[in-house]
Amino acid sequence: MISSSPGAVRSGVFYFSQGWKLVTLPGIRRFVILPLLVNIILLGGAFWWLFTRLDSWIPSLMGHVPDWLQWLSYLLWPIVVISVLLVFGYFFSTIANWIAAPFNGLLAEQLEARLTGATPPDAGIMGVMKDIPRIMKREWQKLAWYLPRAALLLILYFIPGIGQTVAPVLWFLFSAWMLAIQYCDYPFDNHKVPFKEMRLALRSRKSMNMQFGALTSLFTLIPVLNLVVMPVAVCGATAMWVDCYRDKHAAWR
Repeated sequence: MISSSPGAVRSGVFYFSQGWKLVTLPGIRRFVILPLLVNIILLGGAFWWLFTRLDSWIPSLMGHVPDWLQWLSYLLWPIVVISVLLVFGYFFSTIANWIAAPFNGLLAEQLEARLTGATPPDAGIMGVMKDIPRIMKREWQKLAWYLPRAALLLILYFIPGIGQTVAPVLWFLFSAWMLAIQYCDYPFDNHKVPFKEMRLALRSRKSMNMQFGALTSLFTLIPVLNLVVMPVAVCGATAMWVDCYRDKHAAWR
């Protein structure tokens, strides 16, 4: 049993590392299986396909580098590769999260009960089914918040100079914040905390959540580890909810 300490002020690194321990808890592992399978099938297949295409995509993207930056090509090439991986990884992890959202919510709910000593809620299939409309509505809210901001950042990639230098950094920071929102939202949504209220709560501890999201984003790029990062991030975010937000925001339920 790995207990949380409500009110403790810890880093996002701590909660991400806790996620790796929490997914192995007896009684919790069975709720990890379905999110894990979704991630392995979708993200694993997507990255396999991407790596077969990088040889043709990267030279094409490097062709947009202006002549006055050609002398920096040896530095820009890895930045372009990382940029492609970031955009691609976040896109397909978003799709995986959509498909696995009901199971991620269930995992967060069961883990919260385990961490707080509460009676675990009904984990039957009917319990999952009745929550699907609410969960999908929440996923649409996240997508509506995300898309216009992502579109603006993607436009920057096509601006010579900026697209190869500044845009990758901005995309990484944005992805880190969006992944913190994505995974922290599962325990918040289980307690029916409104989406706007959840974002304000995360903003009050922005440094911690950016650390958590940045690590999640980095592990999404690492082969093999990216296949298991989804349930790990759900567990880490749930531990963060219990320690930092539950006392104040569980009242919404």
